[in-house]
Amino acid sequence: MKLSKIAVFTSGGDSPGMNAALRAVVRAARYYQLEVEGIYRGYEGMIDDDFIPLDERSVARIVDKGGTIIKSARSEAFRTKEGRKQAYNNLQKHKIDALIGIGGDGTFTGLHVFNKEFGIPVIGIPGTIDNDIFGSDYTIGFDTASNTAIQAIDRIRDTATSHNRLFLIEVMGRDAGFIALRCAIASGAKAVMLPEKHTEPEALLAKIKLGAQKRKSSNIVIVSEGNKNGNAQELAQQLQLMDDSFDIKVTVLGHVQRGGPPSAYDRLLASRLGVGSIEALKAGKSDVMVGVLNEKMVFTPLEKAIKENHRISDEMMKLIEILSI
Repeated sequence: MKLSKIAVFTSGGDSPGMNAALRAVVRAARYYQLEVEGIYRGYEGMIDDDFIPLDERSVARIVDKGGTIIKSARSEAFRTKEGRKQAYNNLQKHKIDALIGIGGDGTFTGLHVFNKEFGIPVIGIPGTIDNDIFGSDYTIGFDTASNTAIQAIDRIRDTATSHNRLFLIEVMGRDAGFIALRCAIASGAKAVMLPEKHTEPEALLAKIKLGAQKRKSSNIVIVSEGNKNGNAQELAQQLQLMDDSFDIKVTVLGHVQRGGPPSAYDRLLASRLGVGSIEALKAGKSDVMVGVLNEKMVFTPLEKAIKENHRISDEMMKLIEILSI
């Protein structure tokens, strides 16, 4: 594989640690004497020829910054053959030998299709707060988003306890409940509502009432935004119709979970995966995602990373059941 110049981009929803991954990619590339081009706004910038040369100094002092300095965007044009051909022409114009994308399912789907159509070597780095990518124990941004949510939940518990209220706290997770489950366990919540496990509102209400009988000073329920009963506000309305004796408050944490400096864990994970992506290319690997399983670097075919599900563990589900009594 000819390898003298690579391009790197971030795509999809931003996550804390993307900058740390970008820094690691660029510095690892420069360590191995490779040239680097950054692509602004992901696939959209690839089509619009929005490239910028990067070197070790270009990525100084960003390891602690949230978001992504090369921006992120979703691209409808890249879903078309014409759009992908234009993107490929721009890569050829800049003499790019390989492509590294930092993002989630959508990013990896684009990389996989691009590789099949044009043969350019590609590597994916999992950057998403949802932690829903198969092939890595954790994705970049998940730890930070969880910590941000837990800090907010801890503060809400103070007022929940003071007023003996029931709080439904909605966290991000349209298709995966990893943030919700981790927050529920770490914050001592009474229950958690997940996309992966359907819980009837009647069963949730029974659990809340049991807590009230045991004189629990507060009841907090963590609601993943994609749970089967609707969002936290809709769930609150359902519970209120069944029993209006509870003072129910709803808090939606929303995009606050995406922002802020990445945690130490996310900075380390991003650094490992960034360096690993360059070393994978040097070893002749392509069309794979670099991840960490059981603290070991692994390479999962992009097609498998896209199609397989990263499942919630039964052990974690049992934990919330035991600890919430």
